[in-house]
Amino acid sequence: MRQHLFAVLLVIAVVVFGGAGCVMTGAGQGQVGKWRAVHLIGYTNDDLLETLGKDIPVLAEMGIDVLILEVDYGFDYQSHPELRSGKNPISKAAARKLVGICREHGIRLIPQFQCLGHQSWKAATGPLLIKYPEFDLTPGAFPNNEGIYCREWDPLNPKVNEIVFRLMDELIDAFESDALHVGMDEVFLLGSEHSPSTKGKDPAELFAKAVNDYYLHLVKTRGVEMMMWGDRLIDGEKMKYGEWESSLNGTAGAVDMIPKDIIICDWHYGNRDEYPSVPMFIEKGFRVIPSGWNRVGATRSLIRYAKSQNHPNMLGHLFTTWSVKKDRLTEYPPIVEGLKLLKTE
Repeated sequence: MRQHLFAVLLVIAVVVFGGAGCVMTGAGQGQVGKWRAVHLIGYTNDDLLETLGKDIPVLAEMGIDVLILEVDYGFDYQSHPELRSGKNPISKAAARKLVGICREHGIRLIPQFQCLGHQSWKAATGPLLIKYPEFDLTPGAFPNNEGIYCREWDPLNPKVNEIVFRLMDELIDAFESDALHVGMDEVFLLGSEHSPSTKGKDPAELFAKAVNDYYLHLVKTRGVEMMMWGDRLIDGEKMKYGEWESSLNGTAGAVDMIPKDIIICDWHYGNRDEYPSVPMFIEKGFRVIPSGWNRVGATRSLIRYAKSQNHPNMLGHLFTTWSVKKDRLTEYPPIVEGLKLLKTE
């Protein structure tokens, strides 16, 4: 059964989505090798978006040309208002205003909606699984979210996508975006004994199904590019990144079951001589943008190694900012020093 399902997924990826060398020719392709991107989170209302807008001219002057804004449930959704997070989530008007500021300064704005995993944080469960507990991958298990990293939704429940796709569409329209980042990092519960729908099933096939579902909607239906984190596609047994930056829970095989025109954000935060996942993704036909975080030395190492690949599918660098205070964003050392390195080498 598993071999049959793998064959079906592989045929879908090759015949429907395109061969291993397929590269989308949509918006942003003129920037191959030139992406100077930043990922931001925590801008959850109009006032905070206004603050971000004031930083855009400085970020642009520094060299940033792509901004990935993680929105998740923090938007004034009209299709499912019950899924809005916070008292005053981002309005469509505020989103459009930020779009205008970014365009004025040559920055491509890409919203992110975290899919599959990260449906809780510590004891707090996110809106989707609160309002629709039947969508929980492990229903009734892990009270107060103890014993797990984050809750996850069930990728085999078709009603999940019916709702989530509407939310994706609203973000694409509000931010007038030509791409969407779907997250999908740090997924650990697929195939869990606590998951009635996926227990005993191949995590790689389950993960690939989710990726392919989102791809069909975003790329084939909406005509936008799709981005995702790459950790679940990396075989941690072979590359020794550990259980966070790579997969030790069986999802890595999905890398050969999904379309190759998805942009992979390959995040690594430690200082290493080599980052073998970077050439792995390139060799398989993906475009890849290595992503660092809070250590200047590690950021420099990742940039240097990525640039040494000298390949057109190497897009540039993505700076993540998980713990940065908003009033210090433009002074964040990894961004400041990393951009200097990208300019000089």
